[in-house]
Amino acid sequence: MNIFWFIPTHGDSRYLGTSEGARVADFDYFRQVAIAADTAGYTGVLIPTGKSCEDPWVAASSLIGATRQLKFLVALRPGLMTPTLGARMAATFDRLSGGRALVNLVTGGDTAELEGDGLFLNHAERYEASAEFIHVWREILTRSHTGESFSYEGKHIKVKNAKVLYPPIQQPHPPVYFGGSSPAAIDLAAEQTELYLTWGEPPAAVAEKVAAVRAAAAKHGRTVRFGIRLHVIVRETEAEAWADAERLISKLDDKTVAAAQAAFAKMDSVGQQRMAELHKGGKGRTRADLEISPNLWAGVGLVRGGAGTALVGSAEQVAERIREYEALGLDSFILSGYPHLEEARRTAELLFPVLGFKGNTLDAPRGGSLTGPFGEIVANNIVPAANERLVSAG
Repeated sequence: MNIFWFIPTHGDSRYLGTSEGARVADFDYFRQVAIAADTAGYTGVLIPTGKSCEDPWVAASSLIGATRQLKFLVALRPGLMTPTLGARMAATFDRLSGGRALVNLVTGGDTAELEGDGLFLNHAERYEASAEFIHVWREILTRSHTGESFSYEGKHIKVKNAKVLYPPIQQPHPPVYFGGSSPAAIDLAAEQTELYLTWGEPPAAVAEKVAAVRAAAAKHGRTVRFGIRLHVIVRETEAEAWADAERLISKLDDKTVAAAQAAFAKMDSVGQQRMAELHKGGKGRTRADLEISPNLWAGVGLVRGGAGTALVGSAEQVAERIREYEALGLDSFILSGYPHLEEARRTAELLFPVLGFKGNTLDAPRGGSLTGPFGEIVANNIVPAANERLVSAG
């Protein structure tokens, strides 16, 4: 199992849809979140992309030196960069980070945003361009290990003697992650990516996607791994978790929700359409309206584009839901929570022991892992009793 966290380069707050409880999202804050995720043992972090975010490659690169073993899932954007440039960027990041690069192929679903970035392709054309882009990207990096160049002429992309002189550490290239719900997206994932990501839909819907991608991949003689993108609200009790879920959207007003839903409705992303269907356009905000599956809550999607669902409950309940997804064949879980700094630690401390997730231990201190005591010493001399969860998790 791989468990990722999230660097909130689009801002962070205790409440959705308001500046109340917000905090300055600057380098110092991103570094704090990255260090928290690194020391807590997360596999890696997702860096978001889009006009509402800081640039993902600059942000990720700035955090290399602040972390030791954390992997960085960073976006490749067909149409906004050439595949050769994307290959050099990925190879450089992989080399400078010591092999910690992962790439997230993002086709995009917000037409207005894409046009602002100079990309004027419809949905079908974007997936054609993405397929050509990642094919060329993979070939350039694969051949970089032997010093070969690569030429290609397609409908959207043409390169002549494209070459990367400094190959990535990971061979043949950093793994490619990709998410999309349309038939074109499933075909692309099956043919050219290493891991297919879905947003947090109920298990039955996720099972259908997994089956479709597996079947499509089999036609190409390939296998694909699977992952899911979810928010989490993990607490010691179920009651605490649901109270905090309601608190997260407690400052929202009808005008903000309506404006967000109107903006999402203009997007041609099938995945975004599926997210909107889960909460029925934000017509209700009670737990009964938004709990779409046991412990799966669609409240985040009232105002947040993309991943709009959260697992809500006690550590035992959230772990049970994660195990259900794992049983479907998912091995990677990309999580986040508001605010991201505090929730990175809280989620790890409550959830990892229940899951039996050991976390990253690649950079353990010389001489072995540190031993106890764990916790604050009482009255200068009394060592806290060993925590059974901590002991069981190693």
